Amino acid sequence: MGLLNETNAQYYSGQQYIGRSSVLTSKGWKIDNSETPREQGNISYKFIDSWNFDTNPESAYGPYSYTNPIADYSNYTIYYQTIYTEQVVDRGSSSTGRKSDGDSQNTIDIETILGEWIALPENFSFVAANITNNTRSLGLRFSNGNRDVVEFLIRYYRDVLEQKINNLNISTQEKNTIKESIISSFKQGLYSGHFYIQLKQSAVDTNYGDYSSVCMDDIVNNFIVGYVGVGKLISSVKRTDVMFHAKRGLQEFSYDTLKSIRSQELTIPPSLSLPLPQDYVNYVKCSWIDDAGAKHIIYPTRVTSNPNQLPIQDEDGIPSQNFFGENNYAEQSITEDRWASQTDINNLSPDDYRYPRKEFLLGQRYGLQPEEAQVNGKFTINERLGTFSFSSDLVNKLIILEYISDGLSDCDNECIPKMAEQAMYMHIAHGILSSRMNVPEYIINRYKRERSSALRTAKIRLSNVKIEEISQVFRNKGKWIKH
Repeated sequence: MGLLNETNAQYYSGQQYIGRSSVLTSKGWKIDNSETPREQGNISYKFIDSWNFDTNPESAYGPYSYTNPIADYSNYTIYYQTIYTEQVVDRGSSSTGRKSDGDSQNTIDIETILGEWIALPENFSFVAANITNNTRSLGLRFSNGNRDVVEFLIRYYRDVLEQKINNLNISTQEKNTIKESIISSFKQGLYSGHFYIQLKQSAVDTNYGDYSSVCMDDIVNNFIVGYVGVGKLISSVKRTDVMFHAKRGLQEFSYDTLKSIRSQELTIPPSLSLPLPQDYVNYVKCSWIDDAGAKHIIYPTRVTSNPNQLPIQDEDGIPSQNFFGENNYAEQSITEDRWASQTDINNLSPDDYRYPRKEFLLGQRYGLQPEEAQVNGKFTINERLGTFSFSSDLVNKLIILEYISDGLSDCDNECIPKMAEQAMYMHIAHGILSSRMNVPEYIINRYKRERSSALRTAKIRLSNVKIEEISQVFRNKGKWIKH
């Protein structure tokens, strides 16, 4: 039940106007007793609390260092436009133009735009995560504690703004006043102007379609609001308990209910090995891609295997041991070396069972094995090294690896389809009630049935069966088969 925070313009363009620098909230790290603040951990910053995108901000730099990146790139860019603000007294209805007790006066700001929009470097901002509240905050660095900010602003003033100010149609004294004001603020690392956020294209693309899902943080909050409280079946519960059962539900739903199949596009290196993905649970399909972009399925093989242990043996075949009485193990498997050493020439030899469909082998072998009757290559899963191992004919091939994930690798940002939202609530409720003492058994059984029913409904909804598509496929069955 998340709120729709973005406007249509923000949704499609990934842009959001923040406002003037005066609307940003001042924040700062603690400064020690020394006069000069430390470079890391004590840099003042402005807090941007108007991030209204559904996509979470991701920064290449952390809050404690602006020199060493913690990621490859940020998913946003902050743009800045310099302005000069002059305060003018509006004397209201005064006829003499001088202040009197009866005159009404208001101070108004007159803005003069001095430059075009420029992109600020990625290390000028950072994202601070609040783990307790599961929120992320965007901070904009400023002040002379950050040398990069001061040098950037001074260079920008000399290269662009100084000439812009000289071209203004005002007096020399007014130009000098503006220059002194701008250069004074820049030397302190202070911004004076407008800001807006532009999401990078990858973040904009990721944001599309998010409304069809609800994130785990909203699931936890909605459950506490709707199912916990005075007069409800669950009078009180810790948020950590709700989060535990929500994560377990996400894990179980990922196996057979949610569309949890993820895919990676990879190139097989000369080593013929690819590491298992971080959130890998089980593989679904592995295919290599031809020049037309079509998939060709790569099947696992039973011809060879990857041993889990490689003990070093003595002349009598007994595993050797070290000083601590532990077995000595080899670093590389002989079986894997022989399998990886296969070449196109060796593939033509009669004792090579990977390619039984070679022309000279037809009719020379009794019984064709369907699992071997293809030329798309083979792979094995090396549990010892945590890698996929491929046959040599797949080197430098582009593949797509489809695998099942349990959804817990980034569960704070993980979302589930809204069609399975009720099933998640019932799973959490049943998990909490079944783990408590003095809860009547009929209550537990009731929510067990509710969970089962909601899960079955979610599976039907997520099956995405369209009668028109089924009819179109079945029409192919009506063709006559000619012998």
